[in-house]
This record gives sequence, structure tokens and C-alpha cells, in this order.
Amino acid sequence: MSLKKNEIAHFKARLLEMKSQVMKTVQGTKEAVTQPDEAKGYSQHSADEGTDDFVKNINLEVTNKEFGLLRQIDRALEKIDEGTYGICDISGEEIPVKRLEAVPYATMTVKAQEKFEKGLI
Repeated sequence: MSLKKNEIAHFKARLLEMKSQVMKTVQGTKEAVTQPDEAKGYSQHSADEGTDDFVKNINLEVTNKEFGLLRQIDRALEKIDEGTYGICDISGEEIPVKRLEAVPYATMTVKAQEKFEKGLI
């Protein structure tokens, strides 16, 4: 059973909203990481500098994960434009609606995703 137009429109709206939220998060993190350290100077303790560097590293890790999520969302939006949304990129099988409800950017069935993550595909 393929997705109906109204279901696809629903998922597209969710994906666009998710993309907007992720973009805001990435922008906020980018500003936090690239902001000059005005407080740095001779008086700042080296432990404080280490903490600041640690926080920046955490922010960069978050940003990397967010960029990965953005790529997945963009791929799902491409599939909507191509008319293949809801079809597994690997097996060609339909992705269950319940999976798409939980993970609207899913481009693989659970079975194909597991094989992909294990390096079997």
C-alpha cells in the first residue's frame, strides 16, 4: 500500500519543520563555537581554558550529528520530490507507515538499516 498524497504532504511538513529546528540548533552552536573568547587573558586560569575548550568540542560534536541529521532529512525530501518517499533505498520494499511516523527521514526499512549499520550492505 503506497502512501496517499495527504500522507506525503503530512510527512513533508514534518520534515520541513524538523529541518528548520535543526538549522536553528546548528546556527546557535556555530555562534557559540566561533564567538571570540573575550574573557581570555592573562587572568584566566588554565583549567577554565580547558573547560572552555571541552565545551567547544562538545558543541562541535553536536553540530556534526546535526549535519548528519540534516543530510538524512534532505534525502527524505529529495525522495518526496522524486516520488519515491516511503520506498527503501536498499531493498525497494515499502517502509511501514509506523516507521515513517517515528522516523520521518527514514529511507530504509528496519531490516535494511540493520544490515547497513552492520556493514553487510
